[in-house]
Amino acid sequence: MRPRTKDRHLPACVYEKHGAFWLVKKGKWQRLGPDLHSALIEYARIVAVPEDGVSALIDKALPHIIKGKAPSTGTQYTHCAALLKDIFAEFKPNQVRHGDVVQMMDAKSGTGALANRLLTVLKLTYQWALDRGLVETNPCISVKRLAQIPRDRLITAREYGAIYAKAAPWLQCVMDLCYLTGQRIGDVLSIKRTNLGDEGIFFEQQKTGKRLIVGWTPELRTAVERAKKLSGPVADMQYLITTRNGRLRAHTNVWRSFKDAAESAGVLNVTLHDLRAMSGTDAEIQGNDPTTLLGHTDRRTTQTYLRDKTTKVVKGPRQKAG
Repeated sequence: MRPRTKDRHLPACVYEKHGAFWLVKKGKWQRLGPDLHSALIEYARIVAVPEDGVSALIDKALPHIIKGKAPSTGTQYTHCAALLKDIFAEFKPNQVRHGDVVQMMDAKSGTGALANRLLTVLKLTYQWALDRGLVETNPCISVKRLAQIPRDRLITAREYGAIYAKAAPWLQCVMDLCYLTGQRIGDVLSIKRTNLGDEGIFFEQQKTGKRLIVGWTPELRTAVERAKKLSGPVADMQYLITTRNGRLRAHTNVWRSFKDAAESAGVLNVTLHDLRAMSGTDAEIQGNDPTTLLGHTDRRTTQTYLRDKTTKVVKGPRQKAG
C-alpha cells in the first residue's frame, strides 16, 4: 500500500468524498458517516470485527447445528448465535480461551437458562469447527453449566379464574386448550381441524416429535366447539385457533396477551407455560398419568412439572399380633 500524500490524519483505506467519509476495501465503498467523529466510531466498530472471526465461524456452523432440530429449538439457537456473535465480535476462533467462556457465563449468571443455552450453542459451534480442522481446541470443554432453580409456581384455580375473566374470548380458548390437553403453547396453536378425530385430538409435539392423542372429555369438546365458532366464517379454515381472517395466532402475541391479562387480574409471577404444569399436576391428583399426557419418556422429566404442595396423608403399618 502506498503512503498517503494527503489526508494523513485518516485511518488506512478511509477517504473523504461527496461530504462524507468512506471505507474502501476490495473496490467497495462503505459509508462511515457525514463527519470525522462519527466516521471514526463506525470505522472502529467495523475493523474490530475480523472477517475470519468467531462471527463468521458461527455463521458457517449454525445451519449444521440446527439441522434436524425442532423448529422451536432452531429459533432459540439462532437467537443465541446472534448474541454470541456480539459477545465475541472482536475474537478470532483460536483466540477464545476457556476463561473467556467462563467470563461470559459469569456475566449472564442472572439468566441461567439463557447462559446455559449460549454455552451449548458455542460448544456445538467449536465442536463442528474442531471436527473440520478449523480450530485447535474447543474452549467450552469443562466449562460448568449454571445451576438452575426449578420453577415451582402452581397456578391455583382461583388465579386461573381471575386471569380467565380478564382474557379476550380467543385467549380463553387458548387457556382452556393448554390446560385440558397439557400440551405446549406451540402445539396448541398448531392444532389443525384434521387433528380432531373420533378418539380425541392428535398431537405431534414440535419439540420432541412425540405422537399422542388426548382423549375427549366433555370440557375438551366444549372448548374445541367454542374455538371453532370464534375462528370466524372462513370456509376453508385449516387451523383451530386463528384470527378472524384465518391466520395463525403469533406465539409472541399470545404470550403477551396472557401476561397482560394476568397483570390486569393482579396475578404475579405466572407464564403461559405454567398452564402445562397445572395440567400435569391436576392430572396426577385426579389419578391420571401425567407422564403420558405431557408426552415425556422419563418420569424424572415429569417431576419438574408436578407442583402439588399439599401435605400428603400417609399411613404407617399396623402392629402385628404377637
